Amino acid sequence: MDANTSNIEEGTNKVTLSDNTNEPPTTTNASDEADTELSSRDRFGLMKKKFQSLRHDISFTNQTFDIKTLPKDVQRVYKKLNEDQGEEYALIWVFSMRTAIELHRGWHMPLLTSKILQQIKDKFNMRMTWNIGMVKLIFRVEDGGFELQRKIPFDYDSEYQDLFTKVATAFVNENIDIHQALIFQTEIKKGLHTAKSGRYIMRSYPGRLFIYPLQAASCALIFFDGGFSDAGVAAICGFTAGLIEWAIDSSAPGDLKILKDVIVGTFTGIIASIAFRFDGDFFCLKSIFMGTLYWFFYGTAFVAGILEIVSGEIETGVTRFVAVTIKTFVLSLGAAFGMAVVFTFGYEYNTIDAWYLQGLNCTSDRDFINNDLYRIIIYIVCSFAVLGQYRFPIVNWWRGVLVQVAGYVVQYKVQAGLEQDGVNSNLDTAISNILGAVAAVAASEILASVVDGMLNLYNRRILHRNNEVTKIGTFFYKITAFLVRASYYLGFGKEADLRVLNMKSDMRNQRLELHSNTHDRSEITVTAEQQRDIQEAIVSAEPLSTWSILMPAVYQLVPGSHIANLWFGTIFPYNEDNISEDVLMKLKESNYKASDSGQVFELLMVISTSLALGLLLGFAVTNNVSQMMQYFSHKSGLHKIYNEGDDEDREKSDNHGYRKQLMALGMDDNPMDRNEESVRNLSE
Repeated sequence: MDANTSNIEEGTNKVTLSDNTNEPPTTTNASDEADTELSSRDRFGLMKKKFQSLRHDISFTNQTFDIKTLPKDVQRVYKKLNEDQGEEYALIWVFSMRTAIELHRGWHMPLLTSKILQQIKDKFNMRMTWNIGMVKLIFRVEDGGFELQRKIPFDYDSEYQDLFTKVATAFVNENIDIHQALIFQTEIKKGLHTAKSGRYIMRSYPGRLFIYPLQAASCALIFFDGGFSDAGVAAICGFTAGLIEWAIDSSAPGDLKILKDVIVGTFTGIIASIAFRFDGDFFCLKSIFMGTLYWFFYGTAFVAGILEIVSGEIETGVTRFVAVTIKTFVLSLGAAFGMAVVFTFGYEYNTIDAWYLQGLNCTSDRDFINNDLYRIIIYIVCSFAVLGQYRFPIVNWWRGVLVQVAGYVVQYKVQAGLEQDGVNSNLDTAISNILGAVAAVAASEILASVVDGMLNLYNRRILHRNNEVTKIGTFFYKITAFLVRASYYLGFGKEADLRVLNMKSDMRNQRLELHSNTHDRSEITVTAEQQRDIQEAIVSAEPLSTWSILMPAVYQLVPGSHIANLWFGTIFPYNEDNISEDVLMKLKESNYKASDSGQVFELLMVISTSLALGLLLGFAVTNNVSQMMQYFSHKSGLHKIYNEGDDEDREKSDNHGYRKQLMALGMDDNPMDRNEESVRNLSE
């Protein structure tokens, strides 16, 4: 509850109440006051009292999660657990399984998903274990008495990452009950708590189609030595790839879906090769291929595989690494098939000749690349496309772009600074990748801390959790309230956020009446919509997921298409016996340098391992620096400047805050429980 200040003008009929939130003053006429209304004196006294947060006073309608909406096998396990351990225990297991499935689908990081599951297990003394693999998830409960398996394909979704993590954290922190948590998960899938941009553009077709060409064109320019003509062809290829993926994912039979990568690669090769055939001196096929297929090359998976291997998850890490390597090769081979279709008949050069001829048109020495301003602008455009692919809410794009640009600038500048005679060694690449990853992690941690700090001050006012009022708290509340209104009216924000902000004053007045001895109010009543909005505000008040804003940056730091470039060197090995004489002469005149196909594995290890080490180093540095700053802040008393909560709230946040512990490598993912408190009924 806000610790508000009051100004009372004696001898008048006006009472002005202010909680330092710049809300309109409340005016009452003494002559109109009924016996059931608060007097000025009662209101003034109540404003000085401290109450629990808003959720403790609201009479929420009893919500019961409908078990019949669950799959049949989950219902059977639930029924047995309900009989043996009770309803809450059974529902918590269901919640854990659903959380793991959606997080795995959204970020495909078993280490992070296991961290969330471990928090639930320890908090509620669950006898459950799990095995989260590449696509196969295994859930066990009651010491292996029940086991369910799921095959979950990944589909990166930053908004889902953040929301499902916040729901789990809110439940662990006891801010919502198990029924509310399960219902909230269901409503997320229905789009009730997500941004409009996600519902209509980023998660559905045809809106999603417009992201493909933007990403293909911008990536061809910024990463793969292409020009603006190449970007135009890449945009056409990207749009075509989007249509193919839409058609295959929505209506194609299962055996055709397996061939999606080959089909996308082949059509990309055909379209780009037709353009090259009409003007062979103009187009860089490599940049068109790489830019278009960038959508399907998940370079993040290479880094995640190394992280898992380093963390002891050998089986998952190796499986992921091999799987994504093969996927990259299949896409590259598909593009080569497309080239063969176009160049096999009626063209003066064969496919191999065409590949090396197009290489003469690829160069990084372009005006817009050499100009820092133009290069950053193109990179930001590419970042927008990547954020769209990751279903990042448009209202929060600025967060993702700041992290992406921070990592890219450091990586690019370090690599350029280490360059000698226009060439970088593998060690140069590793150093630039490590420092770029550290910069991205640092930027994401700083940004998450700042955003969390602002939203914490804002949400404490909205949810009546603050027991004090500070000037800096009022300042950030006003800024955040302005941004909530502005983003909504611009069409990017969520209507629920605005409704919660607008109901704050009414909730405050009802709470004062509820706690008054002279008023007959016995409860705070809210509509079903208001109840859902308040619960969304409670969940949104949980800390921001660092990985939801970091993962798009990691995706760009290790473009999977660079790995594909190595595979093209394997598909089209440089052998003078296979190249026609006139093409070979052109290559020698241009001092053409072919990539060494034998370096695929070596370069793959350098790129992915260095970025993985950079992430680990970044989290280690930022976590330790954060702890030091927090220690000195409390010792010096600086935390009192912005703190508006009590010690109990801070302790709860510290105990269950996941951000500073998210990359902890010691995951408890074995059948033996970690401590005695998490063992239940073993003697039965």
